[in-house]
Amino acid sequence: MNIIEGKLRLKGDEKVAIINGRFNHIITDRLVEGAKDAFVRHGGDDKNLDLILVPGAFEIPFALEKALATGRYDAVCCVGAVIRGATPHFDYISAEATKGIATVALKYGKPVSNGVLTTDTIEQAIERAGSKVGNKGAEAMVTIIEMLDLYSELG
Repeated sequence: MNIIEGKLRLKGDEKVAIINGRFNHIITDRLVEGAKDAFVRHGGDDKNLDLILVPGAFEIPFALEKALATGRYDAVCCVGAVIRGATPHFDYISAEATKGIATVALKYGKPVSNGVLTTDTIEQAIERAGSKVGNKGAEAMVTIIEMLDLYSELG
């Protein structure tokens, strides 16, 4: 059986964007740092990495649509943080951000990762932004790197 899978390698000329929903910036700033670090550690050139800032997770799909429509990017890593509160707002925002990211990714056929945290507490978010559970921004970028390689393997 032939196995086709992406490797964690970059050629160095890939143009990648990180879209960051700034709301809960104490968390999302760490996610961006993790994503940038993963990109550079795996051979990405810092000059080929753009950071696009939007107000919150809900706005990520709109910026993703615009970014991919330009044709400038080979892939986009989306990060943000939606933390549950006392109202159903969490459910609507997290669902729409997730659905929007998936819809845009399918439309353009380019690697897109969803590193938007959806947590019940601020403590859970902190744990996922570089504390006990690792950095989900770095994991989202590693996903991008693997998918870029896989796309090149598939032709």
